[in-house]
Amino acid sequence: MSTTPKPAIPNTTVTRNVHDLDRSTENIYESLVIIAKRANQISNNMKEELHGKLAEFASSNDNLEEVFENREQIEISKHYERLPKPTLIAMDEFLNDKVYSRNPSKEQQ
Repeated sequence: MSTTPKPAIPNTTVTRNVHDLDRSTENIYESLVIIAKRANQISNNMKEELHGKLAEFASSNDNLEEVFENREQIEISKHYERLPKPTLIAMDEFLNDKVYSRNPSKEQQ
């Protein structure tokens, strides 16, 4: 089962209302940290998935002279290039309350 996101998230920059970002945390900076950490998680997952798919094409005796273009590799790479950026996915998840976060310093107070 693929963990890549559905392309329903826009691939381009979207103007956002800053006040939407701090609704759940009441702190814009805390919200941005949560979004950034989630974007890093998504990026790492996508990278691992891509490397796993491309590893199927790797051979143990590759060198620069023997490397050739493989249509399937190219299609896989193009698919990942067309996906929304991890920051856009993380922003969408945050705004739709799909991200769980907690702040231990707030919990102690």
